[in-house]
Amino acid sequence: MSDSMPVRPPRHRGIYLLPNLFTTGAMFAGFYAIVTSMAGDFSSAAIAVFVAALLDGMDGRVARLTNTQSEFGMQYDSLSDLVSFGLAPSLVMYTWSLSTLKDYGPTWGKIGWAAAFIYAACAALRLARFNTQVGVIDKRYFQGLASPAAAAVCMSFVWSMDKFGVLGAEVAFITVVMAVIVGLLMVSNFRYYSFKSLPMGDRVPFLWVLIGVLVLVPFFIDPPRVLFVVFTLYLLSGPVMTLWGRATRRRRRGVA
Repeated sequence: MSDSMPVRPPRHRGIYLLPNLFTTGAMFAGFYAIVTSMAGDFSSAAIAVFVAALLDGMDGRVARLTNTQSEFGMQYDSLSDLVSFGLAPSLVMYTWSLSTLKDYGPTWGKIGWAAAFIYAACAALRLARFNTQVGVIDKRYFQGLASPAAAAVCMSFVWSMDKFGVLGAEVAFITVVMAVIVGLLMVSNFRYYSFKSLPMGDRVPFLWVLIGVLVLVPFFIDPPRVLFVVFTLYLLSGPVMTLWGRATRRRRRGVA
Protein backbone atom coordinates (compact mmCIF):
# COMPACT_ATOMS: atom_id res chain seq x y z
CA MET A 1 0.00 0.00 0.00
CA SER A 2 1.31 3.45 -0.88
CA ASP A 3 2.27 5.74 1.99
CA SER A 4 0.42 8.59 0.27
CA MET A 5 -2.98 6.89 0.52
CA PRO A 6 -4.98 8.10 3.56
CA VAL A 7 -6.11 5.47 6.03
CA ARG A 8 -9.78 5.82 6.87
CA PRO A 9 -10.70 5.28 10.50
CA PRO A 10 -13.15 2.45 11.16
CA ARG A 11 -16.75 3.54 10.81
CA HIS A 12 -18.71 3.03 14.02
CA ARG A 13 -22.35 2.15 13.69
CA GLY A 14 -24.73 3.90 16.02
CA ILE A 15 -28.36 4.81 16.44
CA TYR A 16 -30.09 8.18 16.55
CA LEU A 17 -30.95 9.09 20.13
CA LEU A 18 -33.86 11.54 19.94
CA PRO A 19 -36.48 9.64 17.88
CA ASN A 20 -35.64 6.37 19.61
CA LEU A 21 -36.19 8.03 23.00
CA PHE A 22 -39.78 8.74 21.95
CA THR A 23 -40.13 5.14 20.75
CA THR A 24 -38.78 3.86 24.06
CA GLY A 25 -41.20 6.12 25.91
CA ALA A 26 -44.11 4.70 23.91
CA MET A 27 -43.03 1.14 24.71
CA PHE A 28 -42.63 2.03 28.39
CA ALA A 29 -46.18 3.44 28.43
CA GLY A 30 -47.49 0.19 26.94
CA PHE A 31 -45.57 -1.86 29.49
CA TYR A 32 -46.85 0.40 32.26
CA ALA A 33 -50.42 -0.21 31.05
CA ILE A 34 -49.93 -3.97 31.46
CA VAL A 35 -48.46 -3.63 34.96
CA THR A 36 -51.14 -1.15 36.06
CA SER A 37 -53.97 -3.33 34.80
CA MET A 38 -52.62 -6.22 36.87
CA ALA A 39 -52.90 -3.93 39.90
CA GLY A 40 -56.54 -3.25 39.05
CA ASP A 41 -56.18 0.40 37.96
CA PHE A 42 -57.80 0.06 34.56
CA SER A 43 -58.40 3.76 33.87
CA SER A 44 -54.68 4.49 34.32
CA ALA A 45 -53.87 1.52 32.08
CA ALA A 46 -56.12 2.88 29.32
CA ILE A 47 -54.65 6.38 29.66
CA ALA A 48 -51.14 4.90 29.41
CA VAL A 49 -52.00 3.37 26.03
CA PHE A 50 -53.16 6.79 24.80
CA VAL A 51 -49.87 8.28 26.02
CA ALA A 52 -48.10 5.56 24.02
CA ALA A 53 -50.10 6.54 20.93
CA LEU A 54 -49.12 10.21 21.41
CA LEU A 55 -45.42 9.36 21.72
CA ASP A 56 -45.65 6.96 18.78
CA GLY A 57 -47.01 9.74 16.62
CA MET A 58 -44.15 12.01 17.62
CA ASP A 59 -41.16 9.74 17.00
CA GLY A 60 -41.66 9.59 13.24
CA ARG A 61 -42.19 13.34 12.97
CA VAL A 62 -39.09 14.03 15.06
CA ALA A 63 -37.06 11.67 12.86
CA ARG A 64 -38.23 13.44 9.69
CA LEU A 65 -37.71 16.93 11.10
CA THR A 66 -34.18 16.12 12.29
CA ASN A 67 -33.38 13.92 9.26
CA THR A 68 -32.59 10.97 11.53
CA GLN A 69 -34.65 8.23 9.88
CA SER A 70 -33.03 4.81 9.95
CA GLU A 71 -33.83 1.16 9.32
CA PHE A 72 -33.12 0.48 12.99
CA GLY A 73 -35.63 3.13 14.03
CA MET A 74 -38.32 1.68 11.79
CA GLN A 75 -37.86 -1.85 13.16
CA TYR A 76 -37.67 -0.62 16.75
CA ASP A 77 -40.84 1.40 16.25
CA SER A 78 -42.63 -1.67 14.94
CA LEU A 79 -41.62 -3.73 17.97
CA SER A 80 -42.72 -0.91 20.26
CA ASP A 81 -46.10 -0.79 18.50
CA LEU A 82 -46.56 -4.52 19.07
CA VAL A 83 -46.08 -4.01 22.81
CA SER A 84 -48.10 -0.80 23.14
CA PHE A 85 -50.97 -1.47 20.72
CA GLY A 86 -51.00 -5.27 20.53
CA LEU A 87 -50.02 -6.89 23.80
CA ALA A 88 -50.98 -4.06 26.16
CA PRO A 89 -54.62 -3.63 24.99
CA SER A 90 -55.19 -7.38 24.79
CA LEU A 91 -53.88 -7.96 28.32
CA VAL A 92 -55.76 -4.96 29.73
CA MET A 93 -59.00 -6.27 28.22
CA TYR A 94 -58.27 -9.77 29.50
CA THR A 95 -57.43 -8.63 33.04
CA TRP A 96 -60.38 -6.24 33.20
CA SER A 97 -63.14 -8.27 31.57
CA LEU A 98 -62.30 -11.34 29.49
CA SER A 99 -60.84 -13.28 32.43
CA THR A 100 -64.25 -13.17 34.14
CA LEU A 101 -65.76 -15.39 31.42
CA LYS A 102 -64.32 -18.41 33.24
CA ASP A 103 -67.13 -17.93 35.77
CA TYR A 104 -69.50 -19.27 33.10
CA GLY A 105 -67.48 -22.45 32.69
CA PRO A 106 -64.12 -23.66 31.39
CA THR A 107 -65.14 -23.31 27.74
CA TRP A 108 -66.03 -19.66 28.19
CA GLY A 109 -62.76 -19.13 30.02
CA LYS A 110 -60.89 -20.43 26.97
CA ILE A 111 -62.96 -18.18 24.72
CA GLY A 112 -61.90 -15.22 26.85
CA TRP A 113 -58.16 -15.73 26.51
CA ALA A 114 -58.57 -16.82 22.87
CA ALA A 115 -60.26 -13.49 22.07
CA ALA A 116 -57.38 -11.61 23.72
CA PHE A 117 -54.87 -13.66 21.73
CA ILE A 118 -56.73 -13.07 18.45
CA TYR A 119 -56.46 -9.33 19.04
CA ALA A 120 -52.73 -9.52 19.82
CA ALA A 121 -52.00 -11.83 16.88
CA CYS A 122 -53.93 -9.61 14.45
CA ALA A 123 -51.96 -6.58 15.67
CA ALA A 124 -48.71 -8.44 14.96
CA LEU A 125 -49.93 -9.49 11.50
CA ARG A 126 -51.09 -5.92 10.78
CA LEU A 127 -47.66 -4.51 11.64
CA ALA A 128 -45.84 -7.18 9.61
CA ARG A 129 -48.03 -6.50 6.56
CA PHE A 130 -47.55 -2.75 6.91
CA ASN A 131 -43.75 -3.13 7.02
CA THR A 132 -43.73 -5.21 3.84
CA GLN A 133 -45.95 -2.73 1.97
CA VAL A 134 -44.07 0.49 2.79
CA GLY A 135 -43.49 2.37 -0.46
CA VAL A 136 -46.09 0.33 -2.34
CA ILE A 137 -49.47 1.36 -0.96
CA ASP A 138 -51.21 4.73 -1.28
CA LYS A 139 -50.02 6.79 1.69
CA ARG A 140 -53.38 8.55 1.92
CA TYR A 141 -54.97 5.32 3.17
CA PHE A 142 -54.22 2.44 5.52
CA GLN A 143 -55.06 -1.10 4.47
CA GLY A 144 -56.86 -2.32 7.54
CA LEU A 145 -57.40 -0.48 10.81
CA ALA A 146 -54.12 0.92 12.16
CA SER A 147 -53.05 -0.66 15.45
CA PRO A 148 -53.01 2.65 17.44
CA ALA A 149 -56.59 3.36 16.35
CA ALA A 150 -57.63 -0.21 17.23
CA ALA A 151 -56.06 0.18 20.67
CA ALA A 152 -57.81 3.56 21.07
CA VAL A 153 -61.24 2.01 20.43
CA CYS A 154 -60.72 -0.75 22.99
CA MET A 155 -59.02 1.38 25.64
CA SER A 156 -61.56 4.22 25.42
CA PHE A 157 -64.26 1.58 26.00
CA VAL A 158 -62.42 0.23 29.06
CA TRP A 159 -61.80 3.77 30.35
CA SER A 160 -65.45 4.79 29.86
CA MET A 161 -66.84 1.72 31.60
CA ASP A 162 -64.37 1.93 34.49
CA LYS A 163 -64.97 5.64 35.00
CA PHE A 164 -68.72 5.14 35.36
CA GLY A 165 -68.42 2.15 37.66
CA VAL A 166 -69.31 -0.58 35.16
CA LEU A 167 -67.42 -3.75 36.02
CA GLY A 168 -65.67 -5.70 33.31
CA ALA A 169 -67.64 -8.81 34.28
CA GLU A 170 -70.89 -7.01 33.43
CA VAL A 171 -69.81 -6.38 29.81
CA ALA A 172 -67.62 -9.45 29.27
CA PHE A 173 -69.68 -10.70 26.33
CA ILE A 174 -69.46 -7.26 24.67
CA THR A 175 -65.72 -7.16 25.28
CA VAL A 176 -65.11 -10.56 23.66
CA VAL A 177 -66.99 -9.51 20.52
CA MET A 178 -65.16 -6.17 20.44
CA ALA A 179 -61.72 -7.77 20.80
CA VAL A 180 -62.34 -10.18 17.92
CA ILE A 181 -63.99 -7.67 15.56
CA VAL A 182 -61.41 -4.92 16.14
CA GLY A 183 -58.63 -7.47 15.74
CA LEU A 184 -60.00 -8.74 12.44
CA LEU A 185 -60.46 -5.19 11.14
CA MET A 186 -56.72 -4.66 11.59
CA VAL A 187 -55.99 -7.43 9.07
CA SER A 188 -58.92 -6.63 6.77
CA ASN A 189 -58.69 -5.05 3.33
CA PHE A 190 -60.90 -2.11 4.31
CA ARG A 191 -59.33 1.25 3.51
CA TYR A 192 -58.95 3.82 6.29
CA TYR A 193 -58.05 7.43 5.71
CA SER A 194 -54.54 8.03 7.09
CA PHE A 195 -54.84 11.84 7.56
CA LYS A 196 -51.31 12.18 6.13
CA SER A 197 -52.60 14.49 3.41
CA LEU A 198 -54.11 17.00 5.84
CA PRO A 199 -52.72 20.55 5.59
CA MET A 200 -49.84 20.88 8.06
CA GLY A 201 -48.40 24.23 7.00
CA ASP A 202 -48.82 27.66 8.53
CA ARG A 203 -52.24 28.19 6.95
CA VAL A 204 -55.18 25.80 7.15
CA PRO A 205 -58.81 26.16 6.07
CA PHE A 206 -61.11 27.78 8.63
CA LEU A 207 -63.20 24.57 8.67
CA TRP A 208 -60.35 22.65 10.33
CA VAL A 209 -60.19 25.21 13.14
CA LEU A 210 -63.95 24.87 13.69
CA ILE A 211 -63.74 21.06 13.73
CA GLY A 212 -60.89 21.27 16.25
CA VAL A 213 -62.98 23.43 18.59
CA LEU A 214 -66.02 21.14 18.28
CA VAL A 215 -63.88 18.14 19.23
CA LEU A 216 -61.72 19.71 21.95
CA VAL A 217 -64.52 21.27 24.02
CA PRO A 218 -66.45 18.00 24.59
CA PHE A 219 -63.12 16.18 25.01
CA PHE A 220 -62.20 18.27 28.06
CA ILE A 221 -65.67 17.70 29.52
CA ASP A 222 -65.71 13.91 29.15
CA PRO A 223 -62.47 12.51 27.61
CA PRO A 224 -63.20 8.75 27.68
CA ARG A 225 -66.62 8.88 26.04
CA VAL A 226 -65.58 11.47 23.46
CA LEU A 227 -62.57 9.34 22.52
CA PHE A 228 -64.76 6.25 22.30
CA VAL A 229 -67.26 7.97 20.00
CA VAL A 230 -64.56 9.50 17.78
CA PHE A 231 -62.55 6.31 17.33
CA THR A 232 -65.66 4.14 16.92
CA LEU A 233 -66.78 6.41 14.07
CA TYR A 234 -63.31 6.08 12.57
CA LEU A 235 -63.50 2.30 12.93
CA LEU A 236 -66.81 2.26 11.05
CA SER A 237 -65.52 4.63 8.36
CA GLY A 238 -63.32 1.93 6.80
CA PRO A 239 -66.08 -0.55 5.89
CA VAL A 240 -68.47 2.25 4.91
CA MET A 241 -65.91 4.03 2.68
CA THR A 242 -64.72 0.79 1.06
CA LEU A 243 -68.19 -0.64 0.37
CA TRP A 244 -69.44 2.74 -0.87
CA GLY A 245 -66.52 2.94 -3.29
CA ARG A 246 -67.17 -0.56 -4.61
CA ALA A 247 -70.88 0.17 -5.09
CA THR A 248 -70.05 3.41 -6.93
CA ARG A 249 -67.66 1.61 -9.29
CA ARG A 250 -70.29 -1.06 -10.02
CA ARG A 251 -72.88 1.61 -10.89
CA ARG A 252 -70.42 3.34 -13.20
CA ARG A 253 -69.63 0.06 -14.98
CA GLY A 254 -73.36 -0.59 -15.28
CA VAL A 255 -73.99 2.80 -16.83
CA ALA A 256 -71.05 2.42 -19.20
